[in-house]
Amino acid sequence: MPKLPLVSGAKAVKALQRLGFFVDRQRGSHVVMKKITPEGERGCVIPMHKELALGTLRSALKMAGVSPEEFSDAL
Repeated sequence: MPKLPLVSGAKAVKALQRLGFFVDRQRGSHVVMKKITPEGERGCVIPMHKELALGTLRSALKMAGVSPEEFSDAL
């Protein structure tokens, strides 16, 4: 598994937007992002922190169905 870069919540949101996700809603410091696909709706939650923990980022990407390579390319 490739190494994920350390990114902020804002950079993660921008990268996911480049991959077709949109901001559905925000409550406090957590942004809920969604993407409509032919298979159904995919979503993930991104905390808007200065630096995301790697486990948190990996979990969000898993929820979104995005590989670490795709995410790194979108940065």
